Amino acid sequence: MEKIFRPNPNSFKNTFCVFQEVSLSSLKGLVVQYQSKAGSSYYYSKSGMYRLSNHWGRLANSKWRLEPLEPESESKIKLGFAPWENFYHDNPVDELYYLEANYLKQTVNYQHKNNLNYDNKAILRTSFETTKRIKQIRNLFALTSWAKYFEYDDLNILRKKIIDELIFTNKTLEEIKREIV
Repeated sequence: MEKIFRPNPNSFKNTFCVFQEVSLSSLKGLVVQYQSKAGSSYYYSKSGMYRLSNHWGRLANSKWRLEPLEPESESKIKLGFAPWENFYHDNPVDELYYLEANYLKQTVNYQHKNNLNYDNKAILRTSFETTKRIKQIRNLFALTSWAKYFEYDDLNILRKKIIDELIFTNKTLEEIKREIV
């Protein structure tokens, strides 16, 4: 019988990780190795962790996000998988995060600087500054009242110009708006 793989329990503290949603059939042959008080189930393999849960985001002292399947599954309970190398160190003081905007879906997410897709173009920020910029960008996507102060032909082009400045510069939103007017 093969020995069950168990990582050190402290290896997940203060980590950032993006899980990819996978089908429940991925659990075939795996056994639950940890059940949290909040009801999440954890399955470990040599290649990574499976997490079955109805909640994602901030978890105690870690930031774990789930990238949903396309098309998104309707179930509230989702199974995510992350390879061990996708768990990155997190802390509140270092500039570890950058932002990515999806202009078609009008969404913004943060990523860790150690992920393989980081191209060193987006500005790195602390957790606090990242959260602040995410809120500003989400408001720019969701609202239109801010645009009445600008002359523009296409709101989406104006929106992209402002959001790109928020992602790729250290300028404040107020500075960006003043430069555009």
